[in-house]
Parts: sequence; structure tokens; C-alpha cells
Amino acid sequence: MPTIVNVDTRDIRFPTSLSLDGSDAMNPDPDYSAAYVVLRTDAPDGLEGHAFVFTIGRGNDVQVAALDALREHLVGADVDELLADMGAASRRLVHDSQLRWLGPEKGVMHMAIGAAVNALWDLRAKRAGQPLWLHLAQLSPEELVSLVDFRYLTDALTPDEALAILRAAEPGRAERIAHLLEVGYPAYTTTPGWLGYSDEKLDRLCREAVADGFPQIKLKVGADLAEDRRRLAIARAAVGPGYPIAIDANQRWDVADAVDWVNALAEFEPAWIEEPTSPDDILGHAAIARGVAPVRVATGEHVQNRVVFKQLLQAGGMDVMQIDATRVGGVNENIANLLLAAKFGVRVCPHAGGVGLCEAVQHLSMFDYVAVTGTMEDRMIEYVDHLHEHFTTPVVVRAGRYLAPTAPGAGTEMLAASIDEYAWRGARVAARS
Repeated sequence: MPTIVNVDTRDIRFPTSLSLDGSDAMNPDPDYSAAYVVLRTDAPDGLEGHAFVFTIGRGNDVQVAALDALREHLVGADVDELLADMGAASRRLVHDSQLRWLGPEKGVMHMAIGAAVNALWDLRAKRAGQPLWLHLAQLSPEELVSLVDFRYLTDALTPDEALAILRAAEPGRAERIAHLLEVGYPAYTTTPGWLGYSDEKLDRLCREAVADGFPQIKLKVGADLAEDRRRLAIARAAVGPGYPIAIDANQRWDVADAVDWVNALAEFEPAWIEEPTSPDDILGHAAIARGVAPVRVATGEHVQNRVVFKQLLQAGGMDVMQIDATRVGGVNENIANLLLAAKFGVRVCPHAGGVGLCEAVQHLSMFDYVAVTGTMEDRMIEYVDHLHEHFTTPVVVRAGRYLAPTAPGAGTEMLAASIDEYAWRGARVAARS
């Protein structure tokens, strides 16, 4: 009976603020960071589960402490039992009433639980010898429904409705798997868009994005309207008319300001406005969506759980759902989010970039294509060319498309040398049994 013998945590920080990679109107000096966790077992196969929570520097030690708080639920647990019922494994962590009190089901503690759940999925996929997207896509509709916590969802999505969505997509799974392996999944790039970049760099990166085959770019906005208009003019001239340029305010505005600002940029034909206001303001998003139409509203990277996603969909506050691989309670809750989007007919274009987010979230979009929606139409995964070299199975993007990973696991394992090099000074290394 193999058991989990260690839960190792590390505080890893990359000094990206030095080059202003990741800079935007709300986050001018991010240091892309990972609160990292490794589940080690005594199984003879030697396989481990790796995952992380993405942060941007200060506070990463708090996130690591939240991961440490889960140790008693995991050390000594039967690995086979946990992996055989991942719905129960998720509930085991989420429903600790004392830890849940800190949310409930949101914030630092919930993100830590998501990392633990993701680490279990990484271990399970490695044991199956499959990439996570394929492992999930080959589960039966009944098995997939069993992963989802439907509490708080049934006024919008019932288990029977979820089962019907998954059963409807079951025919053609094999053909879609083959197609995905052949052509990959569409990507768009935010690489040109950071506010700290010079005009020359903005122009050059926009032209390179088009030449590299990306079907869309994204620019950060929200600090200064005149600057936004000037930068969008540079980008539009670089990519030409009709090419999609999304814009992202990173929660910068009040509702009225968002409507006025986006309408002032309408001549540049934004493909969407992302995170125009607080990610918790459901009714504000709905008002903005009405006020800026036909510009679409995209949000989700800071949405804390399936309940907020549900309400955004019910209120008409979201035209594009942007799930994040490490913000919510892991793979299980993101499957709930994908099913909600399918029920409401809203496309999913995940948030990525950061540390390892591209590596992680590609699996969810690819699973969605094969087993949930059966389509890639008007769907893209964000891509930012940062920090991929620190992962054992980095993403591969060619001609504006993610190539489907084939290595076993969830893509969330970092290189040991990178972990050691970028461990925060004074950071604790916990490896207790």
C-alpha cells in the first residue's frame, strides 16, 4: 500500500521586475513566482506529483505556508485510494472546516488546495503514462461528473445537464484526439503588450507576432488614456486593419470609467476588454458588457471559484471565460467551470503566461476540445514567452498554435536546478514526514 511520505514546499521567485516583463496598470513591478509543492511517495515507481500556485513576489511565503497547512491531510494517505477517487480527494481538502473558514473556498487557502489537487493529478497522469489532457479526455462522462462539486451550482448546472453535455461530445473523441495531435491548439500572444516596453519594442513584437502566425495579440491598458490611444495606434499600424487586438485593464477601473475608457478606444476595434473592473463585481461586469458592446468582456483569471463564474454567466457579465490553472481549487473545479461555460454557450480562452501557467492550462483547453465542447472555433490559449525553460516539459508553440504535449503528467514539474537557483533567500524548505 503506497503512501505519501513527504509534502515538500519551496518559495521560488524570478526577478522579472528588472525587465518589466509582466508589467501592467495594476502590477507595475511583478516578480513572477511559484509557491511550489511536490508530493513524494514510497511507491517503487519513484513517481512524484508536482504543482504550484502562481504569485508575483511578496506574499509567496504566505502561499507556501498555506500549502504547508495541508500536510496533515496528505502525509500517510493511501496513494491508490486518493488517485482512484479524485472527487473525494478534492473534497477531503476543500471541506476541512477550519481551513475552509479562511475563504470559504477562495483566496490563499483555496489556491493552495488547488495546487495539492493539481499535484495529485500530475501523479495520476504520470502513473497512467499519459499527458493530463489525454488522461482526462479518456474518462467516461460519469467519471468526469463525479469529479465536480455541484453544491451551489444546481440552479445553473445540474449533474444530469453536465452528463448530457459530456455524452453529447463523446462521439468523435478519437478523431479529435488525432486532430489535436496533428495540428495543435490555437494561441494568442501577450508578449508585445506590457506597459513597460518602449515604442520600438512594441512595434517590433507586434510585427513578430503576426509573422509567427498568432491570430491575436493583447495589449495592457488603463494607466493613461492618451498613452493607451498612442500605443494602440502603434500596434494597429504594425498589425494592419482587421487583425484582432485584445486589451486588458487588469481591474483598473470603476464601472463608469470602464465604459467611457473602452468607448474612447473603440476606433481601434478591440477584440475584447479584459478584467475591466473588480473580478468580484458581477453586476458591474454586466453593466460594462452592455455599455461597451459590441466589444466583448473577458474575465476569469482572478475569479475565485465556480460560484463567481456561475453568477457572471447568469448575469451576462462575461463573453469570454478566462480560467486560470492555479487560481481555483485545481483541475476538478476547472472542469466545473468548463461545463458551466458549455452550458451557457460562452467560449473559453484561458489565462496563461506567468510561471508555468502556459504549461498547466493547455491541458484544460485540450481536454475541453476533446471531451466537452468538441470545437476550437474562436478559442485560444494565451501565450507569453517567459520562463518556459525552467520546466521539464516546456510548452511548444509553432505557427501560433500549442502543440499537444505527449509526456506523461500535467506539465507542472520544474527543473531541480531552477528550483535551487531561484529559491527565495531565507525561504523554508519543508520536507517532513
